[in-house]
Amino acid sequence: MYTRHDEVPVLSAWPDQVDALHYNLVHRALRRMPPSIRLQLPGLKTLELILQTNAWIIVDRAFHDLPVAAWVEFQPDKDRGVHEPVPCALRYYHGHAGMILKKVLVLMDTLLKNQLDDGDETHHVLYFPRTKK
Repeated sequence: MYTRHDEVPVLSAWPDQVDALHYNLVHRALRRMPPSIRLQLPGLKTLELILQTNAWIIVDRAFHDLPVAAWVEFQPDKDRGVHEPVPCALRYYHGHAGMILKKVLVLMDTLLKNQLDDGDETHHVLYFPRTKK
């Protein structure tokens, strides 16, 4: 389990929230795959994304996995709707970390959707007739 994001000094941190689509996708992937997922980020040279239940950390493998940015302290409500964002904290460890956050989330979605692809099976919704009371 990666823990350097808790050991390295933080440049800045503040409350944030993760969109429901991102959170639900990562949550589903972590349930199907090992407790930690490491994704290489195409187009971002030496940067990788480590996904854990308690943190999503962007690291630079060229600097021995030094964290660049991290979403931590997720606080999903027990009665949260699947469409509602999840509060968290966003930490920057590098001055230019904010420039890559959106791109990392887009790449994460694409990579995880490809890994979780269940094939080209067609799915059907079954409608049950209403019964009169």
